[in-house]
Amino acid sequence: MHSETRKRVLVTAAGSGIGLVIAKAFVRQGAAVAVCDISESNLAAAATAIPEASCSVTDVADPQQVDELFDRVKRELGRLDVLINNAGVGGPTAAVEDISPADWNRTLAININGQFYCTRRAVPLIKAAGGGSIVNISSVAGRFGYPLRTPYAASKWAVIGFTKSAAMELGPHGVRVNALLPGFVNNARTRAIFTAKAEATGVTTDELEREILSRVSLRQYVTSADIAEMAVFLCSDAGRHISGQAISVCGNVESMC
Repeated sequence: MHSETRKRVLVTAAGSGIGLVIAKAFVRQGAAVAVCDISESNLAAAATAIPEASCSVTDVADPQQVDELFDRVKRELGRLDVLINNAGVGGPTAAVEDISPADWNRTLAININGQFYCTRRAVPLIKAAGGGSIVNISSVAGRFGYPLRTPYAASKWAVIGFTKSAAMELGPHGVRVNALLPGFVNNARTRAIFTAKAEATGVTTDELEREILSRVSLRQYVTSADIAEMAVFLCSDAGRHISGQAISVCGNVESMC
């Protein structure tokens, strides 16, 4: 990316949560930002929070909707320097034999297929811009086994392989590709996952929370802002030699179980 030009950035699933915080962080840096989300209500809230952004309702698991998203991005932004593949779902919390094929397929359709659909459309635009950066959101579950969360863990491991392969392929074109691995983020989605796992394992949510944080070296959650700041850094000139990396922002999670 060229420091003298204003970055054009697309953040997926930016209607709420980590994605919205990332989009706001890029806006503060002066970037022109486009966001998408599957939820119309979340997207409406994002449009209020960041009125400068271009907003599109998109299910990233649907390649036709992704094509429509990128047609709009090209039309409204003119080019693309940065793609943040943030869209993801937690998937079911259940024993592997109790997970339905539909729940398995939907989790992978969003968490890894969606990243592929967006990346394949973003790459020609980023190449045409003279290079840029792609950040794929994985999870610390992408480096550990995660019992009762097999679809989620499998998809997040897949993100790492996709990232490292794409970085090798795209590096000669000036496109950097990295993955961010958030740890336990203090937000509504994490609390919902903890509640589901507590119910599945027969403990209270408070007991589960204490147990989980005991496996984090810093004994604390990370925040959405922590993830956003690392994403902005990776896409900045300061991160220009970082590619192909799976970077944990997690307080050093030691294990998932």
